[in-house]
Amino acid sequence: MKAYHRPSIRHISGAHQFAARAGSDLSDSPPLVTLSPHNDPPPLRLARLQLFDVEAKRRARRILLEAVAATALKHDWTRKEIAAIYYQPLLELAFQSAQIHRRFHNPTEVQLCTLMNIKTGGCSEDCTYCAQSTRYQGGTGLQAKRMESVESVLAAAREARDRGSTRFCMGAAWRDMRGRKASLSRIKEMIAGVKALGMESCVTLGMINAEQARELKDAGLTAYNHNVDTSREFYPSVISTRTYDERLQTLGHVRDAGINVCSGGILGLGETSEDRIGLLHTVSTLPSHPESFPVNALVPIKGTPLGNREPIGFPSMLRTIATARILMPSTIIRIAAGRKTMAEEQQALCFMAGANAIFTGEKMLTTECNGWDEDAALFGRWGLEPMKSFDKSPLRPEEGPGQAKDAA
Repeated sequence: MKAYHRPSIRHISGAHQFAARAGSDLSDSPPLVTLSPHNDPPPLRLARLQLFDVEAKRRARRILLEAVAATALKHDWTRKEIAAIYYQPLLELAFQSAQIHRRFHNPTEVQLCTLMNIKTGGCSEDCTYCAQSTRYQGGTGLQAKRMESVESVLAAAREARDRGSTRFCMGAAWRDMRGRKASLSRIKEMIAGVKALGMESCVTLGMINAEQARELKDAGLTAYNHNVDTSREFYPSVISTRTYDERLQTLGHVRDAGINVCSGGILGLGETSEDRIGLLHTVSTLPSHPESFPVNALVPIKGTPLGNREPIGFPSMLRTIATARILMPSTIIRIAAGRKTMAEEQQALCFMAGANAIFTGEKMLTTECNGWDEDAALFGRWGLEPMKSFDKSPLRPEEGPGQAKDAA
């Protein structure tokens, strides 16, 4: 009798690979192990594969449509559910995310944010993507600088406001704020000054404790940025000087103080699509969804361990943005680092799929940034307009999407 060989995943068509990724680990999926070498002749085996394909895709699509039709925010997403959404055909995924985006947001509004490095270099961390680490200073040539004066920061914030930005973000290259009382006092002056300009303020200062978070809140801080970067599983490949749980602890202090949480990730670190799903799982299952979710594409910087990595492909950026919009309907999704290399049409597709914030200005920490004039021209061509300061209030979980302000 002729022996038949069991087909492996690599022998299955693209459609079946989609089914395997999107639904093979769902609890009621027909398992591939039923296709043993001595089971069925080829015609019946093919029929089983086709049934598996159809059933898996049907389950994945049901998960997608239920997510898009939801009328309340969901905080108990499973990785299986996120995978079912993430692995949808890309254009269909973008179309569905655009529907929910229009229910929760005004699709013509995009938040303009400007990010200033108020303390450059000298960081003791070993983040493999960052030029501000002292460990890579010999290769990057980046010199550490003293903290900027309150006056220079407020002058930059004033220029950003006059050029159209409504959120001013301030970053300091520190591991944490221990022993930095004088610096914290100056930062609180900066926050108060930015607020007096009628702008939202955001800072990223590394790890902070509960007391420091309360001080920042009292100073008038709008949001605190602390990215989780990637999945819990891949994280140790990126940084070893700070744990994943320490990052989540800082987010907890920020949230408990009543400050908006800004937390996202970086694509292109060498992670897999499953790690991007893990990143999305982390942020979408926080006690409350982050107010904003920055999606960064790695900008390889020579002299850092990731300085020679190839840029992440655009489909991964779009897929992550679209999935994030479905998982976190009321969150502001920001196209962050890497936008400089994106074609205008790619940016427009991201806006359609759910992105509604960008960084604009002269620089983004140590990397290039799209300028105000460039973005003003882009907005004019695509019919976009700047979001006003303090104008976007995320829906409460009990509210339905039909109550979203100015929904189109």
